[in-house]
Amino acid sequence: PWPSQRDVRSVLQLLAVLQWVLSFLLLGTVSLLLLIYLLFTSLWLIPVLYLAWIICDWDTPEKGGRRLPCLRRWTVWKHFRDYFPVKLVKTHDLSPSHNYIIGSHPHGILCVGAFCNFITGSTGFEELFPGIRSFLTTLAGNFRLPVFREYLMSGGLCPVTRRAIGYLLSQKGTGNAVAIVIGGAAESLSCRPGVTTLILKHRKGFVRMALRHGAFLVPSFSFGENDLFRQVVFEEGSWMRSIQRRFQKMMGFAPCLFYGRGLTSSQSRGFLPYSRPITTVVGEPVAVPRVENPSRELVDRYHELYIRALLKLFNENKTKYGLSESDELHIL
Repeated sequence: PWPSQRDVRSVLQLLAVLQWVLSFLLLGTVSLLLLIYLLFTSLWLIPVLYLAWIICDWDTPEKGGRRLPCLRRWTVWKHFRDYFPVKLVKTHDLSPSHNYIIGSHPHGILCVGAFCNFITGSTGFEELFPGIRSFLTTLAGNFRLPVFREYLMSGGLCPVTRRAIGYLLSQKGTGNAVAIVIGGAAESLSCRPGVTTLILKHRKGFVRMALRHGAFLVPSFSFGENDLFRQVVFEEGSWMRSIQRRFQKMMGFAPCLFYGRGLTSSQSRGFLPYSRPITTVVGEPVAVPRVENPSRELVDRYHELYIRALLKLFNENKTKYGLSESDELHIL
């Protein structure tokens, strides 16, 4: 018998997620190894020319990247969205006359909610927030990997550096929203279903950047992000957690022992995320003045205002999107 439309959709959704996971886990490394191999073949000119291109193009990620709207609207991202599915919810308008730093929480394992909502056009960010251009920041080291850097920039990803964020907030006019996954690699180590722990108490650099550029702070929370994978979480003080911490400090990301579903069956184990709904709620912006050299006290004040706005967002929406009234947001 011919496969049903539902079966075809399921396969397309699975393939969309598969290409995304493989791209993030392998594209950079495989491309680097391939270019090194080609250097010792008759096709040596290809890696040489590409290396020359990278040298000339080295600063582009720090200067807004190279967004390709056609790739952001790629049909595959709709299948990617529907696999989970991912939904974007607006609670307040964002005026195009301001710039914004969107705090994205939690990190999860692979930041599926942040990527789908702020990089692809599949959840309707541009329709919900007309006049706002969204960007997402990631580790600067990713932009040193051949081919992978082009893949990242095409969607609007930029390095999570002062220079790159400052450029977006000062050199591209208004209406820019830079999403930062504030908890970073440290937060991914605590990612597991049923636990909502954020690394935020001492993360204040994003507040300082917002003050320097007068960018409003916007909290966002992706309910369901931590349910996509199962992770072996090592206790603080254990030798495995120490290895993870040291690796994180050296490389910028933490090696997590996690698993999801397999390729052929949702009951088997593999590296694909489980199909669990993700709802990203974008909260009320916190108005921030422009202060070129903000004091520590001023940074602390707006950091506290941001945390209050985030807690309000979480508590007002948790029962709507899979959590109970007793669930709390733990901030470390």
